[in-house]
Amino acid sequence: MQISLREIAQFVSARVTGQDDILIDTLLNIEKATPGSLTFLGSKAYEKFFPETKASAILVAQGFEMSRDDIVYLEVENPYQAFLLILKRFFTYQAELNGIDPTASIDATSTVGENTAIGKNVVIGKNCRIGRGAKIFHNTVILEESEVGDGTVIFPNVTIREKSRIGKNVIIHNGASIGADGFGFVKGPDGNYLKIPQIGNVIIEDFVEIGANTTIDRAALGSTVIKAHTKIDNLVQIGHNVEIGENTAISAQTGISGSTKIGDHVIVAGQVGFVDHIEIGDGVIIGAQSGVSRSILKRGIYAGSPVKELNQFKKTEVHIRNLATLTEQVKQLREELDSLKKEQSKP
Repeated sequence: MQISLREIAQFVSARVTGQDDILIDTLLNIEKATPGSLTFLGSKAYEKFFPETKASAILVAQGFEMSRDDIVYLEVENPYQAFLLILKRFFTYQAELNGIDPTASIDATSTVGENTAIGKNVVIGKNCRIGRGAKIFHNTVILEESEVGDGTVIFPNVTIREKSRIGKNVIIHNGASIGADGFGFVKGPDGNYLKIPQIGNVIIEDFVEIGANTTIDRAALGSTVIKAHTKIDNLVQIGHNVEIGENTAISAQTGISGSTKIGDHVIVAGQVGFVDHIEIGDGVIIGAQSGVSRSILKRGIYAGSPVKELNQFKKTEVHIRNLATLTEQVKQLREELDSLKKEQSKP
Protein backbone atom coordinates (compact mmCIF):
# COMPACT_ATOMS: atom_id res chain seq x y z
CA MET A 1 0.00 0.00 0.00
CA GLN A 2 0.99 3.64 -0.43
CA ILE A 3 0.34 6.35 2.16
CA SER A 4 1.02 10.05 1.73
CA LEU A 5 3.37 11.72 4.17
CA ARG A 6 0.61 14.22 4.86
CA GLU A 7 -1.63 11.47 6.24
CA ILE A 8 1.25 9.94 8.21
CA ALA A 9 2.21 13.33 9.67
CA GLN A 10 -1.34 14.04 10.74
CA PHE A 11 -1.59 10.64 12.40
CA VAL A 12 1.51 11.17 14.60
CA SER A 13 1.18 14.98 14.92
CA ALA A 14 4.51 15.55 13.16
CA ARG A 15 5.94 18.84 11.93
CA VAL A 16 6.93 18.35 8.29
CA THR A 17 9.87 19.98 6.56
CA GLY A 18 9.73 19.24 2.83
CA GLN A 19 7.09 17.87 0.48
CA ASP A 20 4.25 16.21 2.34
CA ASP A 21 2.60 14.79 -0.79
CA ILE A 22 5.27 12.11 -1.29
CA LEU A 23 3.89 8.56 -1.20
CA ILE A 24 5.43 6.05 1.19
CA ASP A 25 5.16 2.34 0.37
CA THR A 26 7.29 0.75 3.10
CA LEU A 27 9.03 1.27 6.45
CA LEU A 28 12.72 0.37 6.78
CA ASN A 29 15.69 0.73 9.12
CA ILE A 30 17.84 3.76 8.39
CA GLU A 31 20.81 1.76 7.10
CA LYS A 32 18.67 -0.31 4.69
CA ALA A 33 16.17 2.33 3.60
CA THR A 34 15.35 2.76 -0.09
CA PRO A 35 13.53 5.45 -2.09
CA GLY A 36 9.84 5.43 -1.24
CA SER A 37 10.48 4.34 2.35
CA LEU A 38 10.07 6.04 5.69
CA THR A 39 12.72 5.51 8.35
CA PHE A 40 13.49 6.91 11.79
CA LEU A 41 16.45 8.17 13.78
CA GLY A 42 15.92 6.70 17.22
CA SER A 43 19.27 7.29 18.88
CA LYS A 44 22.66 8.91 18.30
CA ALA A 45 24.17 5.49 17.62
CA TYR A 46 22.42 5.50 14.22
CA GLU A 47 23.35 9.05 13.20
CA LYS A 48 26.33 7.63 11.29
CA PHE A 49 23.86 6.17 8.76
CA PHE A 50 22.02 9.46 8.26
CA PRO A 51 24.29 11.02 5.59
CA GLU A 52 23.95 7.99 3.29
CA THR A 53 20.38 6.82 3.90
CA LYS A 54 18.28 6.60 0.76
CA ALA A 55 14.93 6.98 2.54
CA SER A 56 12.45 9.47 1.14
CA ALA A 57 11.46 10.63 4.63
CA ILE A 58 12.73 10.31 8.18
CA LEU A 59 11.23 10.64 11.64
CA VAL A 60 13.48 12.74 13.86
CA ALA A 61 13.29 14.20 17.35
CA GLN A 62 12.10 17.77 17.78
CA GLY A 63 14.98 20.21 17.33
CA PHE A 64 17.06 17.87 15.16
CA GLU A 65 19.60 19.82 13.10
CA MET A 66 18.69 19.22 9.47
CA SER A 67 21.48 19.04 6.94
CA ARG A 68 19.95 17.42 3.84
CA ASP A 69 17.45 18.92 1.42
CA ASP A 70 16.79 15.65 -0.46
CA ILE A 71 14.87 14.03 2.39
CA VAL A 72 11.63 15.00 4.13
CA TYR A 73 11.82 15.46 7.91
CA LEU A 74 8.97 14.58 10.27
CA GLU A 75 9.70 16.04 13.70
CA VAL A 76 8.04 14.21 16.60
CA GLU A 77 8.57 13.87 20.33
CA ASN A 78 9.72 10.23 20.14
CA PRO A 79 10.72 8.96 16.66
CA TYR A 80 10.79 5.28 17.63
CA GLN A 81 7.34 5.31 19.21
CA ALA A 82 5.96 7.24 16.24
CA PHE A 83 7.51 4.68 13.88
CA LEU A 84 5.81 1.84 15.77
CA LEU A 85 2.45 3.63 15.69
CA ILE A 86 2.75 4.13 11.92
CA LEU A 87 3.81 0.51 11.45
CA LYS A 88 0.80 -0.73 13.39
CA ARG A 89 -1.70 1.65 11.79
CA PHE A 90 -0.71 1.50 8.12
CA PHE A 91 1.64 -1.39 7.43
CA THR A 92 0.76 -4.31 9.70
CA TYR A 93 -0.54 -7.38 7.88
CA GLN A 94 -4.21 -8.00 8.53
CA ALA A 95 -4.99 -11.67 8.09
CA GLU A 96 -7.94 -12.03 5.72
CA LEU A 97 -10.73 -14.36 6.73
CA ASN A 98 -14.41 -13.74 6.16
CA GLY A 99 -17.58 -15.62 6.95
CA ILE A 100 -17.92 -19.22 8.04
CA ASP A 101 -16.46 -21.78 5.68
CA PRO A 102 -18.89 -24.59 4.77
CA THR A 103 -16.30 -27.19 5.79
CA ALA A 104 -16.30 -25.93 9.40
CA SER A 105 -18.04 -28.17 11.95
CA ILE A 106 -19.78 -26.17 14.69
CA ASP A 107 -21.87 -28.04 17.23
CA ALA A 108 -25.48 -26.88 17.40
CA THR A 109 -25.12 -26.14 21.13
CA SER A 110 -22.32 -23.62 20.56
CA THR A 111 -22.75 -19.91 19.85
CA VAL A 112 -20.74 -17.72 17.48
CA GLY A 113 -20.78 -13.91 17.78
CA GLU A 114 -21.42 -11.40 15.03
CA ASN A 115 -18.73 -10.73 12.43
CA THR A 116 -16.70 -13.75 13.49
CA ALA A 117 -14.86 -15.59 10.72
CA ILE A 118 -14.19 -19.33 10.79
CA GLY A 119 -11.90 -21.07 8.30
CA LYS A 120 -11.72 -24.42 6.58
CA ASN A 121 -12.03 -27.64 8.61
CA VAL A 122 -12.39 -25.85 11.94
CA VAL A 123 -14.07 -27.98 14.61
CA ILE A 124 -15.94 -26.38 17.50
CA GLY A 125 -17.35 -28.77 20.09
CA LYS A 126 -20.38 -28.68 22.36
CA ASN A 127 -21.40 -25.67 24.46
CA CYS A 128 -18.64 -23.39 23.26
CA ARG A 129 -18.98 -19.62 23.12
CA ILE A 130 -17.12 -17.68 20.44
CA GLY A 131 -17.18 -13.89 20.78
CA ARG A 132 -17.79 -11.11 18.28
CA GLY A 133 -15.27 -10.26 15.60
CA ALA A 134 -13.02 -13.24 16.28
CA LYS A 135 -11.00 -15.00 13.56
CA ILE A 136 -10.44 -18.74 13.79
CA PHE A 137 -8.23 -20.03 11.01
CA HIS A 138 -8.11 -23.34 9.21
CA ASN A 139 -7.82 -26.73 10.93
CA THR A 140 -8.20 -25.32 14.42
CA VAL A 141 -9.99 -27.54 16.98
CA ILE A 142 -11.84 -26.13 19.99
CA LEU A 143 -13.26 -28.77 22.31
CA GLU A 144 -16.40 -28.60 24.43
CA GLU A 145 -17.31 -25.87 26.93
CA SER A 146 -14.52 -23.55 25.84
CA GLU A 147 -14.76 -19.79 25.41
CA VAL A 148 -13.06 -17.45 22.96
CA GLY A 149 -13.42 -13.71 23.55
CA ASP A 150 -14.25 -10.83 21.22
CA GLY A 151 -11.62 -9.89 18.66
CA THR A 152 -9.37 -12.87 19.35
CA VAL A 153 -7.35 -14.25 16.43
CA ILE A 154 -6.45 -17.96 16.33
CA PHE A 155 -4.14 -18.94 13.49
CA PRO A 156 -4.11 -22.36 11.73
CA ASN A 157 -3.68 -25.73 13.41
CA VAL A 158 -4.24 -24.59 16.98
CA THR A 159 -5.76 -27.05 19.47
CA ILE A 160 -7.79 -25.72 22.39
CA ARG A 161 -8.89 -28.42 24.79
CA GLU A 162 -12.12 -28.61 26.78
CA LYS A 163 -13.18 -25.88 29.26
CA SER A 164 -10.44 -23.46 28.22
CA ARG A 165 -11.15 -19.75 28.68
CA ILE A 166 -9.57 -17.43 26.11
CA GLY A 167 -10.07 -13.69 26.66
CA LYS A 168 -10.60 -10.75 24.34
CA ASN A 169 -8.11 -9.62 21.69
CA VAL A 170 -5.83 -12.60 22.27
CA ILE A 171 -3.51 -13.75 19.45
CA ILE A 172 -2.60 -17.45 19.27
CA HIS A 173 -0.13 -18.41 16.57
CA ASN A 174 0.16 -21.54 14.43
CA GLY A 175 0.33 -24.92 16.09
CA ALA A 176 -0.11 -23.82 19.70
CA SER A 177 -1.61 -26.32 22.12
CA ILE A 178 -3.83 -24.95 24.87
CA GLY A 179 -5.09 -27.24 27.63
CA ALA A 180 -3.32 -30.54 26.99
CA ASP A 181 -3.00 -32.75 30.07
CA GLY A 182 -0.40 -31.70 32.58
CA PHE A 183 2.54 -34.03 33.21
CA GLY A 184 1.13 -35.75 36.27
CA PHE A 185 2.16 -39.32 37.17
CA VAL A 186 2.91 -41.31 40.30
CA LYS A 187 4.53 -44.74 40.62
CA GLY A 188 2.19 -47.52 41.69
CA PRO A 189 3.02 -50.55 43.86
CA ASP A 190 4.22 -52.47 40.80
CA GLY A 191 6.63 -49.69 39.81
CA ASN A 192 4.60 -48.61 36.82
CA TYR A 193 3.53 -45.00 36.38
CA LEU A 194 -0.10 -44.21 37.15
CA LYS A 195 -1.67 -41.19 35.46
CA ILE A 196 -3.05 -38.46 37.73
CA PRO A 197 -6.24 -37.14 36.10
CA GLN A 198 -5.87 -33.52 34.96
CA ILE A 199 -9.37 -32.11 35.45
CA GLY A 200 -8.60 -28.38 35.60
CA ASN A 201 -8.45 -25.91 32.72
CA VAL A 202 -6.49 -23.04 31.18
CA ILE A 203 -7.44 -19.37 31.54
CA ILE A 204 -5.85 -16.86 29.16
CA GLU A 205 -6.82 -13.27 29.89
CA ASP A 206 -7.24 -10.30 27.51
CA PHE A 207 -4.53 -9.07 25.10
CA VAL A 208 -2.23 -12.05 25.60
CA GLU A 209 -0.14 -13.21 22.62
CA ILE A 210 1.04 -16.82 22.36
CA GLY A 211 3.73 -17.90 19.89
CA ALA A 212 3.79 -20.76 17.43
CA ASN A 213 4.04 -24.31 18.81
CA THR A 214 3.87 -23.13 22.41
CA THR A 215 2.15 -25.52 24.81
CA ILE A 216 0.15 -24.55 27.88
CA ASP A 217 -1.00 -27.49 30.01
CA ARG A 218 -4.31 -27.64 31.81
CA ALA A 219 -4.26 -27.71 35.61
CA ALA A 220 -4.58 -30.92 37.57
CA LEU A 221 -7.10 -29.08 39.75
CA GLY A 222 -8.10 -25.44 39.34
CA SER A 223 -6.57 -23.41 36.52
CA THR A 224 -3.35 -22.68 34.69
CA VAL A 225 -3.50 -18.88 34.32
CA ILE A 226 -1.89 -16.42 31.89
CA LYS A 227 -2.85 -12.89 32.92
CA ALA A 228 -3.62 -9.90 30.73
CA HIS A 229 -1.15 -8.34 28.27
CA THR A 230 1.48 -11.05 28.72
CA LYS A 231 3.50 -12.05 25.64
CA ILE A 232 4.79 -15.60 25.15
CA ASP A 233 7.22 -16.50 22.37
CA ASN A 234 7.39 -19.63 20.18
CA LEU A 235 8.23 -23.07 21.59
CA VAL A 236 7.55 -22.28 25.24
CA GLN A 237 6.35 -25.05 27.58
CA ILE A 238 4.10 -23.99 30.46
CA GLY A 239 3.26 -26.76 32.92
CA HIS A 240 0.07 -27.47 34.85
CA ASN A 241 -1.12 -25.00 37.51
CA VAL A 242 1.44 -22.38 36.48
CA GLU A 243 0.38 -18.76 37.02
CA ILE A 244 1.95 -15.97 34.97
CA GLY A 245 1.24 -12.34 35.85
CA GLU A 246 0.35 -9.31 33.76
CA ASN A 247 2.64 -7.67 31.19
CA THR A 248 5.24 -10.41 31.46
CA ALA A 249 7.37 -11.40 28.45
CA ILE A 250 8.74 -14.94 28.00
CA SER A 251 11.16 -15.80 25.18
CA ALA A 252 11.47 -18.96 23.11
CA GLN A 253 12.38 -22.43 24.39
CA THR A 254 11.66 -21.57 28.00
CA GLY A 255 10.24 -24.35 30.16
CA ILE A 256 8.17 -23.63 33.27
CA SER A 257 7.47 -26.58 35.55
CA GLY A 258 4.16 -27.16 37.31
CA SER A 259 2.74 -24.87 40.01
CA THR A 260 5.39 -22.17 39.51
CA LYS A 261 4.16 -18.60 39.92
CA ILE A 262 5.65 -15.76 37.88
CA GLY A 263 4.76 -12.16 38.75
CA ASP A 264 3.88 -9.03 36.80
CA HIS A 265 6.30 -7.24 34.46
CA VAL A 266 8.79 -10.12 34.51
CA ILE A 267 11.17 -10.60 31.55
CA VAL A 268 12.42 -14.11 30.80
CA ALA A 269 15.05 -14.53 28.07
CA GLY A 270 15.37 -17.61 25.86
CA GLN A 271 16.00 -21.18 27.01
CA VAL A 272 15.38 -20.54 30.69
CA GLY A 273 14.32 -23.51 32.81
CA PHE A 274 12.19 -23.23 35.98
CA VAL A 275 11.77 -25.99 38.54
CA ASP A 276 8.31 -26.60 39.98
CA HIS A 277 6.61 -24.92 42.95
CA ILE A 278 8.71 -21.75 43.05
CA GLU A 279 7.75 -18.08 42.87
CA ILE A 280 9.23 -15.26 40.79
CA GLY A 281 8.46 -11.76 42.05
CA ASP A 282 7.30 -8.71 40.09
CA GLY A 283 9.84 -6.95 37.88
CA VAL A 284 12.45 -9.72 37.87
CA ILE A 285 14.61 -10.10 34.73
CA ILE A 286 16.17 -13.50 33.99
CA GLY A 287 18.95 -13.89 31.42
CA ALA A 288 19.14 -16.47 28.66
CA GLN A 289 19.87 -20.14 29.44
CA SER A 290 19.45 -19.62 33.16
CA GLY A 291 18.46 -22.48 35.44
CA VAL A 292 16.01 -21.23 38.06
CA SER A 293 15.99 -23.70 40.95
CA ARG A 294 14.71 -21.44 43.72
CA SER A 295 12.23 -18.65 44.30
CA ILE A 296 13.34 -15.11 43.40
CA LEU A 297 11.31 -12.44 45.16
CA LYS A 298 13.71 -9.48 45.02
CA ARG A 299 13.40 -7.26 41.94
CA GLY A 300 16.59 -7.32 39.86
CA ILE A 301 18.51 -8.99 37.03
CA TYR A 302 19.55 -12.63 37.38
CA ALA A 303 21.53 -15.05 35.22
CA GLY A 304 23.39 -18.36 35.24
CA SER A 305 22.70 -21.95 36.18
CA PRO A 306 22.00 -22.15 39.02
CA VAL A 307 20.66 -18.62 38.73
CA LYS A 308 22.25 -15.82 40.73
CA GLU A 309 22.22 -12.03 40.82
CA LEU A 310 23.82 -10.54 37.73
CA ASN A 311 26.85 -9.00 39.46
CA GLN A 312 27.64 -12.28 41.18
CA PHE A 313 27.14 -14.15 37.90
CA LYS A 314 29.60 -11.85 36.12
CA LYS A 315 32.24 -12.30 38.83
CA THR A 316 31.83 -16.07 38.67
CA GLU A 317 32.09 -16.05 34.88
CA VAL A 318 35.35 -14.09 35.04
CA HIS A 319 36.84 -16.75 37.31
CA ILE A 320 35.59 -19.57 35.10
CA ARG A 321 37.10 -18.00 32.00
CA ASN A 322 40.42 -17.63 33.79
CA LEU A 323 40.28 -21.13 35.24
CA ALA A 324 42.99 -22.59 32.98
CA THR A 325 45.39 -19.79 33.91
CA LEU A 326 44.52 -20.05 37.59
CA THR A 327 45.03 -23.82 37.50
CA GLU A 328 48.47 -23.38 35.97
CA GLN A 329 49.35 -20.78 38.60
CA VAL A 330 48.25 -23.12 41.40
CA LYS A 331 50.32 -25.92 39.88
CA GLN A 332 53.41 -23.68 39.83
CA LEU A 333 52.82 -22.56 43.42
CA ARG A 334 52.51 -26.17 44.56
CA GLU A 335 55.75 -27.06 42.83
CA GLU A 336 57.49 -24.10 44.48
CA LEU A 337 56.02 -25.07 47.87
CA ASP A 338 57.17 -28.68 47.47
CA SER A 339 60.63 -27.42 46.56
CA LEU A 340 60.76 -25.24 49.68
CA LYS A 341 59.64 -28.12 51.88
CA LYS A 342 62.43 -30.29 50.46
CA GLU A 343 65.01 -27.58 51.14
CA GLN A 344 63.77 -27.15 54.72
CA SER A 345 63.86 -30.91 55.34
CA LYS A 346 67.57 -31.18 54.46
CA PRO A 347 69.86 -31.63 57.53
